[in-house]
Amino acid sequence: MYCIKCGVKLSEGQTVCPICNTGVYHPDIPVKDQPTYPKKEFQSEEFNRHGLLFVITVLWLLPTFLPMVFELSWHGAVGWSGYVLGASLISYVTLVLPFWFKNANPVIFVPCDFAAAMLYLLYIDLTLGEGWFLPFAFPVAAVLGLIVTAIVTLCRYLPRGKLFVFGGALIALGAWTQMIEILIRVVFGVHFTVIWSLFSCATLLVLGLMLIVIGIVRPLRESLYKIFFIGR
Repeated sequence: MYCIKCGVKLSEGQTVCPICNTGVYHPDIPVKDQPTYPKKEFQSEEFNRHGLLFVITVLWLLPTFLPMVFELSWHGAVGWSGYVLGASLISYVTLVLPFWFKNANPVIFVPCDFAAAMLYLLYIDLTLGEGWFLPFAFPVAAVLGLIVTAIVTLCRYLPRGKLFVFGGALIALGAWTQMIEILIRVVFGVHFTVIWSLFSCATLLVLGLMLIVIGIVRPLRESLYKIFFIGR
């Protein structure tokens, strides 16, 4: 006769395992308030996940604040350590924060990521005192955030039509590159001999229209789906 928990060999007549104190089941031995099977409480998956995330958060953020502490103790002001802190916080918000939620909705977190990035750019602009955030960085980051958020939202809530979504997204990104060049010319007064945004815009426009055409023509869409598993 062996213990059902630790496997140690038991002598006849033993009602409790001498090693793990687990009750022993034997048809000829009456059991007095002893559980037949060992009672073991398992930690929930949620508890384990949150515990792991807490450790990751401490290991992530603790080294982040150390440069700022050192710089304040040596120079009495925050300089380069502020950039380190901001970049680390953005990476934490993007890579770790969504895992704190059981069913993290990317439609919510993607705009939050772009908002955090814009706050970081604002901090850099205010630190340098150059005034390029509102006329340049804000519209560039905001428009890109809207495009990415629209892609994520449509892909999440539309069961079909992914080709149309990504085709429209490529066309929008082409227009976004043109906006960047226009803002560079207007805000910074930089004039290029080559209008580079036309090349990127034309390329993205052609690729976007190709995806839309594939989405419209069913035989082409089905054939590509069989080959590359796309189009649905």
